[in-house]
Amino acid sequence: MPSSDPLPPKESALFRKILKCYEMKQYKNGLKLAKQILTNPKFTEHGETLAMKGLTLNCLGRKDEAYDHVRRGLRNDLKSHVCWHVYGLLQRSDKKYDEAIKCYRNALKWEKDNIQILRDLSLLQIQMRDLEGYRETRHQLFKLRPSQHASWIGFAMSYHLLGDYETAMNILETFLSSQTMDTFDYKHSELLLYQNNVIQEAGNYEQALQHLKNYKQQILDKLAVQESMGALCLKLGRHEEAVPIFKELIERNPDNTEYYLKYMEASKLSNASDLIQAYRAMQSEYPQSFCARRLPLDIANGDTFRALADEHLRRNLRKGVPPLFVNLRSLYRDKEKVKTIGKLVECYYQNLTSSGFFSAEDAANADLRKEPASALLWTMYYLAQHYDYLRESEKALDFINAAIEHTPTLIELFVTKGRIYKHAGDVLEAVKWLDEAQSLDTADRYINSKCAKYMLRANQIEEAEDICAKFTRESVSAMENLNEMQCMWFQTECALSYQRLEKWGDALKKCHEVDRHFSEIIEDQFDFHTYCMRKMTLRSYVGLLRLEDVLRRHPFYFKAAKCAIEVYLRLFDKPLAAESAVEELDIENLPPPELKKLRNKQRKAQKKKAEQENAQSKENQKKEQHIRKQLYDGADPEAPQLDELVPEKLARPDDPLEKAIEFLKPLQMLAKDNIETHLMAFEIYLRRNKLLLMLQSLKRARKIDASNPILHGCIVRFQRVLEQRLAATDNAVDPSVRIVIDRERENLFHGQQNATSLNDAYLQSNRDNLEAVYEAAKIMYTLDEKRRDEALGLLTGVDLKQVPLEKATKLFLLLKSGYFGPCEDQLAAFKKLCQKRYPLAVVFADVTATPVTTLTTTQSSSAESTQTTVTDSGSSGRVTMATSALGASGEKSTKKQNNGPQFKSN
Repeated sequence: MPSSDPLPPKESALFRKILKCYEMKQYKNGLKLAKQILTNPKFTEHGETLAMKGLTLNCLGRKDEAYDHVRRGLRNDLKSHVCWHVYGLLQRSDKKYDEAIKCYRNALKWEKDNIQILRDLSLLQIQMRDLEGYRETRHQLFKLRPSQHASWIGFAMSYHLLGDYETAMNILETFLSSQTMDTFDYKHSELLLYQNNVIQEAGNYEQALQHLKNYKQQILDKLAVQESMGALCLKLGRHEEAVPIFKELIERNPDNTEYYLKYMEASKLSNASDLIQAYRAMQSEYPQSFCARRLPLDIANGDTFRALADEHLRRNLRKGVPPLFVNLRSLYRDKEKVKTIGKLVECYYQNLTSSGFFSAEDAANADLRKEPASALLWTMYYLAQHYDYLRESEKALDFINAAIEHTPTLIELFVTKGRIYKHAGDVLEAVKWLDEAQSLDTADRYINSKCAKYMLRANQIEEAEDICAKFTRESVSAMENLNEMQCMWFQTECALSYQRLEKWGDALKKCHEVDRHFSEIIEDQFDFHTYCMRKMTLRSYVGLLRLEDVLRRHPFYFKAAKCAIEVYLRLFDKPLAAESAVEELDIENLPPPELKKLRNKQRKAQKKKAEQENAQSKENQKKEQHIRKQLYDGADPEAPQLDELVPEKLARPDDPLEKAIEFLKPLQMLAKDNIETHLMAFEIYLRRNKLLLMLQSLKRARKIDASNPILHGCIVRFQRVLEQRLAATDNAVDPSVRIVIDRERENLFHGQQNATSLNDAYLQSNRDNLEAVYEAAKIMYTLDEKRRDEALGLLTGVDLKQVPLEKATKLFLLLKSGYFGPCEDQLAAFKKLCQKRYPLAVVFADVTATPVTTLTTTQSSSAESTQTTVTDSGSSGRVTMATSALGASGEKSTKKQNNGPQFKSN
């Protein structure tokens, strides 16, 4: 359709040149051409030219002028598809996708068959997951361009994503049957595999298997064909066909655990002895395979396990395999296997020390040679990790010290020693040994990162930044570069460290940075909508879309969101004073001359601060522009500027609970299987006084784990709030709300009429659970302060023999925090017991020669993570104990050998 305000030939030619300049990114030339048209008195308000000038200005970063020109153009020519399309492009550049879709739909009213507008609309629809709209748009494109491959593929995919597999298969089948080719290339191969995926998702396994057999020669990815055929044979119960497929896959890769498990399933082996015999055959067939020797250990028991473990341990200790303990750690869930492994390795240590052999029998055999000298080292290394896992820290330290004395240049030993101290409760000593480890090989990024993580756990943020600076870009600070690189493990640890130090604004800044990374990742998928369709990487594309749909389920986001919610709850409970109010605190009683001096000083400080902020803001803008220029080469200067994250402003939000809900919503959608999500939701809605939302959170949490002690605390608090609301006259409960709550009373309160009886009943049935006793004792005192001694007796009467350090620390800090009022005698007695049970834990240590000591305890309402910070200005500086840092680390020992005297590690 022609424009509603057409230009004469001369100006029309200029307008076409403007379009070409925009496409070629010659923005300044485009502005000159637009000026030639607009300076003509007849066309000063020509809508389409104004719109294109605005689009060009937007590409030059002049956003306000751009919007002004585009809106003027639209007002002057509301029936122009160009004006509406340009306005949509402007909205899209600002990530306002909903508004952009509206603009494109308006453009299509005046030019319904415009290919470019339809393509842009389809991209936005798939980005926003408007799948119904996407199908309609792809159908329109298909009708307009039926000869293009992308039209067929996009049309089929629109039905696939909606779950209409039959239609999608029909479209793909019709398309493939219309293709004639002599040679089959990669794109054709990927299309066939995508078609097979659609058939499998439809549940037609028989058809999918036959499809693979028919087109096996045309598919280039032979590994994908074999894996799919094997899996389909198992689903169809054709075990005989699956056996040779997985046997061939094992020959291709003898160290793929999944292949072995499926091979055993296809062989119909379920008896433990048969499985072990089959693995034995595999060991002789593939002597270098680690999996064939490791997997039988999961199945075997008793004497068979002992024999297999003995063989496996000797083989790997002899060769010197650093991650041996990590590979066997999953066996430690079985207490009997732990005892067996412990006895075996202890026996190795004693015999290697005395005779140089693994056993006395070997020593008596004159034909055998002594084990290599390194076998003793790796045995001590294994025992140190073994006892560390069992939390027998003193034994673990004895073995690791002996190993370091044996070979003082092996980096893994220092890392393990640091880990032992971390688990024992001395994070400063842990940092010391990790720092020693990274100093042995400053070019190792893994050790560098691990050292930085330990420093952050000890709240040494500046030191951690300095350590990371060895591997970051020199022109910017390490913190900025880590943010640019989306290094989220560092940022989440940094946020938690700031939270422990009660630097709320800095903690929130890091949480918001992580949140922005996830938003950027979601926005970055925009680039792949056309790329994947063009390159025919369809299976990967569907995987990408499904990943993006659940992206915020990732542990990095959960950690950051949890930290942010806890901080916002703290800021709601205890808001920070305004900065101006802080300055006014001490000036009331000052004499006039001193007051005048102070005012002048404050004015100068404010002026200096404003100048610094202005200079910093300009510097940040320059850096951002430089980065964009490097990354995009000028192609994306119109990307929206994000608000600067200023800690002082973040720490003083207008509505902390609303900000907390922004972080909570993605968790409620994507992490609803995690009970912490609903416990945090309860804490927010409790402060908002929303009874039904509190009830909803409790019900969801009960479905996950009805026995959770923290959930019990929330239920008791809910019952107490409910009692208060029902007794109140000014804030009465709505009758309809009351009906809903009454329906859930029995399930929630188990027939108990008040909060006290509910708590007593829970305590009676959970006296053996320390977490339950902890929560019940707290609530007991909260409900009735007269029962203080009873609550303290419950907590201090705990048998610490089987209590892990994290729980003991949590209990000790609760007593020390003053929650139960003054209880010095009970605290001192409990502290002595803890010192005896956990001798290396700093939190129980007697701090001496301390002029000034402050203790800060922060308890999260939702997850009850407890931290304490002891500031000792006379001796060891700042010591931080975080219970989250005291658990099993789960680290992989993948560190490479350093250049000193080394032992071969295969």
